Amino acid sequence: MDVLKRYPISSIVILGLIGFMAVFAPLIAPHDHLIGELRDRHIPPVLFGGDTNHILGTDSLGRDILSRLIYGSRISVIVGVVTLIIGGGFGTIMGLISGYAGGWVDEIIMRIVDIKFSLPLILIALALSVLLGPSFSLLLGLLSFLIWGTFARQVRGQVLSLKELEYIAAAKTFGASPTRILFKHIMPGVFYVVLVISSLTIGGVILAEASLSFLGAGIPPPAPAWGSMVAEGRLYISTAWWVSLIPGMMIGLLVVSTVFLGDWLRDALDPRLRQRAH
Repeated sequence: MDVLKRYPISSIVILGLIGFMAVFAPLIAPHDHLIGELRDRHIPPVLFGGDTNHILGTDSLGRDILSRLIYGSRISVIVGVVTLIIGGGFGTIMGLISGYAGGWVDEIIMRIVDIKFSLPLILIALALSVLLGPSFSLLLGLLSFLIWGTFARQVRGQVLSLKELEYIAAAKTFGASPTRILFKHIMPGVFYVVLVISSLTIGGVILAEASLSFLGAGIPPPAPAWGSMVAEGRLYISTAWWVSLIPGMMIGLLVVSTVFLGDWLRDALDPRLRQRAH
């Protein structure tokens, strides 16, 4: 029981299962996730009178909900990881440059971040989806734009404190270039910040993807994004509630698990919090 209190076991198990589904989707999905039989439409889950051939029921086109959930986990994992690599990587570099350079460089980057936070992502996404059409690359670009400012601000704050330390002054004295100082000496000091922000941000990214897919500005159909599955079932919520409820519950589980894991990583890796604990 002590292990359960000290470590986020439930979050790790849930995220591990979702990762397993994403990797081995073709092997474990019981049915085709894109094609269904109309005669099988709106079969309820097996616990509510359905049959064992469709454990979680079917949607309005007779497609198996479980199979679509399994393949939909791939979209959530890919979107989360790729967005963190693009948006998180860009934001981290901007934060390093802003914090280390200071002066007008810092001022320009931070004002751009302020402008970024003032822009309504949902309205921009809807406008671009109308102009360009919904696509996977557009979704990744929008989500990367959503998160890079958070990384830039947090990393900048950490760099401002690190660059005043003695070992950075010593590196400058020995003629180390700014690039070497940033990536050799400062970057290891901000790594835990980037890791914690990533774990706390990925849940928001997945929720944003689900929201955009729900509004039709995310993953285009017939791809089984969990957000679009919720949207497809909203017309039948009174008669076939499972079509929307089950993918909605999966989104909630995934987001809550990432948040709990991020909180634990922050407490475990932040040296200030560790000192308070001792």
